[in-house]
Amino acid sequence: MEPTPQVTHYRWADMPVDQLSDTIGRRLITGQDMMLAHVYLKKGALVPRHQHINEQITYILEGALRFHVGEGEGQEIIVRAGEVLCIPPNVPHQAEALEDTLDIDVFSPPRQDWLDGSDAYLRQK
Repeated sequence: MEPTPQVTHYRWADMPVDQLSDTIGRRLITGQDMMLAHVYLKKGALVPRHQHINEQITYILEGALRFHVGEGEGQEIIVRAGEVLCIPPNVPHQAEALEDTLDIDVFSPPRQDWLDGSDAYLRQK
């Protein structure tokens, strides 16, 4: 019989905040094949246009984000509290906080650039 994989229990309040800029911070929890993040954005915060190999699901808990998704200017999508946006791998996107916002981002596989700090596009201190 194979051993049972280790189960890990987390509390968001115990997870350190990675303050990326004056307007964006995040907390991360990473499993084997997925990453879960609390992302804190102050009104006016801008996540610059980028794309990644990871599938992304964004669930807005509080506030609202304006996304531009796709090539060129892309499609504008406003996602508010209680709403979810699914972004397939390699789709260009950017986001602007229309209000102070707390979102949950889920990535599969985990974002290596977030784990190793090579996400310079977000680190605007």
